[in-house]
Amino acid sequence: MGLRDEIFEQPDVLRRLIDEQWLAIQGIARELRSRNINYVFLTARGTSDHAGLYAKYLWATHNGLPVALAAPSLFSLYQRPPRLVNTLVVGISQSGQSPDIVSVMAEARRQGAPTLAITNAPDSPLSEASDWVIDVSAGPELAVAATKSYTAELAAIALLSIAMDDESGERFAALELVSDYMSQMLALDAEIAQISERYRYMSQCVVLGRGYNYATAYEWALKLKELTYTVAAPYSSADFQHGPVAMVSQGFPVLAAVPQGAVYKDLYRLLSRLKREQEVELLVLSNVTEALDLADRAVALPMDMPEWLSPLVSIVPGQLFCYHLTRAKGLSTESPRMLSKVTKTE
Repeated sequence: MGLRDEIFEQPDVLRRLIDEQWLAIQGIARELRSRNINYVFLTARGTSDHAGLYAKYLWATHNGLPVALAAPSLFSLYQRPPRLVNTLVVGISQSGQSPDIVSVMAEARRQGAPTLAITNAPDSPLSEASDWVIDVSAGPELAVAATKSYTAELAAIALLSIAMDDESGERFAALELVSDYMSQMLALDAEIAQISERYRYMSQCVVLGRGYNYATAYEWALKLKELTYTVAAPYSSADFQHGPVAMVSQGFPVLAAVPQGAVYKDLYRLLSRLKREQEVELLVLSNVTEALDLADRAVALPMDMPEWLSPLVSIVPGQLFCYHLTRAKGLSTESPRMLSKVTKTE
């Protein structure tokens, strides 16, 4: 099984996660509601760190919980951990193996803070260091570039958010539709392969997103780096205007996740300016016609998709684009240089 197979597994992974883990996640949510939790302290690396960016927006907007992303070296190297009073400490890791992530959880437990692992390895050191474990149920992921484990982590984060406060069931029903949205994106595989051919000589680009899709920008850029060796710089559309915008010029590739929602107008204004004033090469993922029409190349996202769930869907065409671009460049999709499936950092 290779990278493309794992990309195409994602609708089934999401359905399996909901079927197998929803009751357990509801139980975890009941326990958490009984605690005096004011903050979330989240530790992760790489792709899982980008899932943490999604949690930062989702748990704040829907659950009122401020989320801080940890600096694990404070725990593992400097050995000067912050105080974690009234804090839920969450570790996210596909493998659950990285010592620096585990060290954060161990210190949290020493301080008496509640700990939660979100992982594809329920028997890992991370899980052993945690009070509760959400198994993302992605199954074996053999490709070096993580795909299905990333969207499974996003879905687990969404399920916990729903379990914490959705009494109506409306948000749960919306999440159940995501596997169908993913399948719609996978059906565009041939179209995305054709789009990728245009970028076979791309050596650098910027990837833009904002709000919930700030995570998408970071994850899409990471896949470009590790698979295609492109210097891909991810930015919030707001941060991009505070300096980095000066580096783009005519023909510079700009990739953007621009679904309908609260941040849409800001992103569209920026992309319009970049197209008008700098004539950038624009690739857009969107479910808004004017954004699709603005782009040189575009992928249409599902029209009825709620913004808070859009990162689970918008990354799928991003993954397919990276897969096909890797092949167009004559590179290996299965053996990126200097990388292995499990990376252990101290």
